[in-house]
Amino acid sequence: MILPLVRTRCYPLPFAGIHCLMGIIIANGSAAGSLLSSPTRGLKRVLWALMLVMSVAIYGSHAPLLTLCKVDGKIPFSASSVVVLTELTKLVLSISLLIWDRRQLGVSLSWCHAAPFALSALLYAANNNLVVHMQLFMDPSTYQVLSNLKIGSTALLYSMFLHQRLSLHKWLALFLLTAAGVSYTYGGLQDLQHSSSSSEMQLHVTLIGLLLISVYCLISGLSAVYTEVILKTQDLPLTLQNLFLYFFGVLLNLIVHLLSSNGAGFLDGFSFWVLVIVVSQALNGLIMSVVMKHSSNITRLFVISCSMLVNALLSILLFSLQLTAFFFLAVLLIGLAVHLYYGVK
Repeated sequence: MILPLVRTRCYPLPFAGIHCLMGIIIANGSAAGSLLSSPTRGLKRVLWALMLVMSVAIYGSHAPLLTLCKVDGKIPFSASSVVVLTELTKLVLSISLLIWDRRQLGVSLSWCHAAPFALSALLYAANNNLVVHMQLFMDPSTYQVLSNLKIGSTALLYSMFLHQRLSLHKWLALFLLTAAGVSYTYGGLQDLQHSSSSSEMQLHVTLIGLLLISVYCLISGLSAVYTEVILKTQDLPLTLQNLFLYFFGVLLNLIVHLLSSNGAGFLDGFSFWVLVIVVSQALNGLIMSVVMKHSSNITRLFVISCSMLVNALLSILLFSLQLTAFFFLAVLLIGLAVHLYYGVK
């Protein structure tokens, strides 16, 4: 029997999420507003806010959508096929935007502009495949908990490569953000149908697993920061930069798919929800390129952390999961992190 949620406990969920997200939007409003002249600055800030809200929603809905795709408790499709289709969708959208704004076609280009994105795509492809291999040396719960360490690796590399000296209270904010992710992934949600009151989450990881998760967090931070450096240092329109990045993304991930294919059809196991994942992840990729071009990877980290609120809400509505004290601790930590990073001068 599934115990009903107490209504008074559900009210803080949307309000806490709005409060945390609004802090990020307001703090990044100046960056968004500076993209255009004063008459259009207000509209630009509204679009910026909509992009961040959409990204939070997409990040938060990814895991529930994957659950909806399962057949008999298993993922019926090839993960590499989804990655290839997602990268291809990003490429098609970038080409469409480029055709729509033909003025960008007159920009002088050379292979020197495109070549750096090959390494970026290679790092992303390596990380996507590393996730699969890590599952052999640790359970999924351990991976979810330890993967939060990529917040620290991203912040450290961001500070080094972009020469951004973060103050002590900002480092504390990022530590709280990591702690919030650990708290939520460790036990923020509980399935009362498949767990007893006396059972606890059992974490298991081998020495090789620890090594792989360390490499994963390093590559994750490096790929994100390296891409941000390219986007900001090149004097090219973002649409052209996306075109280079996603061209190499399609090429490399297609090679990986062909090498790892077990003979199954490319679209085997696909359903409506898989297509929703492909389209939503492609849109989110375009949004994140805007964030990295005009804001920073730190903003991206806060957006990902805020998305756990959407994940929790969808998990309650779709799968009747129960919130635990770990969830409310995570919300508190995110709120403190937003205040420390964006509110304290």
